[in-house]
Amino acid sequence: MRIFLLLFIQTHVLVAQNANITLLDNWQDSSLISNTSGVRYSGCFTFLHNDFEYAVLGTTEGASFFQLTNHDELHFIDEVLGSYVSSQAITREYNRYQNYIYAIGDEGNASLQIIDVSYLPDSVQLVNQIQDERVGKAHTLRIDTSEALLYLCSVTPIVNSQEQGLIPLRVFSLENPTDPVLIWEGFDDLPEVHDMELRDEIAILNCGFDGLRVYDFSNPTAPIYLSNLEFYADQGYNHQGSLSPDKETYVFADETPGTHLKKCAVSEGYELQIQHTFGVTDAPYLKTPHNIYITNNLAYVAYYNDGLRIYDLRNNPPSEIAAYDTHTDLLGNTFSMWGAWGISANLPSKRILVSDRISGLFLFEFNQDLFEMNAPIEALLVFPNPVSSDGFVTVRLPSSVTPPFELKVFSTTGSIVYEALIENESYLSFRPCFVSGHYTLEIQHPNSFSGMIYRKKLVVN
Repeated sequence: MRIFLLLFIQTHVLVAQNANITLLDNWQDSSLISNTSGVRYSGCFTFLHNDFEYAVLGTTEGASFFQLTNHDELHFIDEVLGSYVSSQAITREYNRYQNYIYAIGDEGNASLQIIDVSYLPDSVQLVNQIQDERVGKAHTLRIDTSEALLYLCSVTPIVNSQEQGLIPLRVFSLENPTDPVLIWEGFDDLPEVHDMELRDEIAILNCGFDGLRVYDFSNPTAPIYLSNLEFYADQGYNHQGSLSPDKETYVFADETPGTHLKKCAVSEGYELQIQHTFGVTDAPYLKTPHNIYITNNLAYVAYYNDGLRIYDLRNNPPSEIAAYDTHTDLLGNTFSMWGAWGISANLPSKRILVSDRISGLFLFEFNQDLFEMNAPIEALLVFPNPVSSDGFVTVRLPSSVTPPFELKVFSTTGSIVYEALIENESYLSFRPCFVSGHYTLEIQHPNSFSGMIYRKKLVVN
C-alpha cells in the first residue's frame, strides 16, 4: 500500500504541552503548609496490596496514602504526620518491604518512619520512628526485598536532637522489619551518595558532582567496586538514574539547569558508556530533568517545570512521544525546579503517577502497549489492515507530525463515512462500522495552510 504526500510546506515536531497522555485525576490540598513559592509536595511511591493499587505522596506535613480506584480516581485514605512538619520539609521519599512502608525526610528534625499498611484500604499505622545513631535525616532509600536489606543515601544521624556527620551510604538488615540493624557504611572517598539504582545486588550510585559509581553488593558488608563514570560531557550534579529490565540501558539525569538526559549502554561488567543526550528545549530558560523510570524501550521522566515527558529509547537520540505539563510557569520565571518531582510507571494497570511540587499528585493514562509495539515511524501507520467491521483499527501519525489532526475516511464514491478531530494525541482507535470494501483514509492538520495531507488505503472485511 502506498502513502500519498500531496504537499509539504513545513516540518512538524512534537511540541504540544499535552500529547498522547490522558489526565485521569489530580489531588492537591491547599490547607497544607507551604513555603512562599507554594511548594507542598515531594516524592511519590506506588505499591500493590491485596491486588489493589495504592500510592503514597510526600507533603510538607508527612505522608498521604491513596487508593487508585477502578474508576481512575485518587481516593485519599489516611495521613501519617512526619516527625518534622514544616514548610521546609520538601524532600520525602518512600519504599516498601513486606507490609511496611519506609519513609525518610531530608530536612530538619527528620526520622525514619515505618508504617504498617496491612490495614488498607481502611487505614495505615505508624509502628516505629527511628531517630538515633542509626539514622535521622536521609535523602532517599532503596530496598532489596529478596535479601531483606535497606539502603539509605546521604544519612545524617540525629542523637539527642544533635545532627551527626553525613554518611554517604548505609545498609541495614530488615530481618526484623520494624527495627533495622546497621550492617555496613561507606564510602570514605565520597562526600555523598545522592541516590542509587539497585538491581540484583548491583548498585549504580549517583554521587553528585563526583559522577557515577557501580558496586556489587552480593556481600552487603564488603561491596566490590566495578566501574565509574567520573567525568563526562554535559556534566552537572549527578542526581538519579534508571536501569532497564534487560540491564542493557541506563538513563540518568544531572540536576543542573541546561543539562540533558543521558542514555548509556551497559556492558556485562557494568561499564557505562554514554551514547546519546536528549531532552526538552532549553527555552525560554535553561531546563532541568529530575527523576526517571525506564522500560527496555521507553523512558518516563519527571522533568520539573516541563512536567511528564515520555521518550522512545529505540530512536537515536531518543525521541519524545508523549507529554503532559503539570506546571504553569510564572511570567518571567527562570527557575526550572518547581514542577514534576516524582514518577511511578510500573503498576500492573500501567497507570502513571507523577508528584508535582506545587500542584500535587497526578494520575495519568498512557497507551504504553501501542508505543512499545510500534516505534516512531516516518509513515502513516494503520493497523490491523485489513480490519473486520466489528473490530478496531488504530491510526498513528508519522513521528514528524504533531497533533491536532483531522481524520476522514472516504468510500470509493468519495462520500465521507467517518471523521474525527484529534487534538492532544498522535493516534486514534475507532470501529469501522462500514460495509465490506475498500476505503481511503486521509489525515491533515485542521489548518490547511500547513499543507500536509497523508492518505492510505483501508480494507474492511
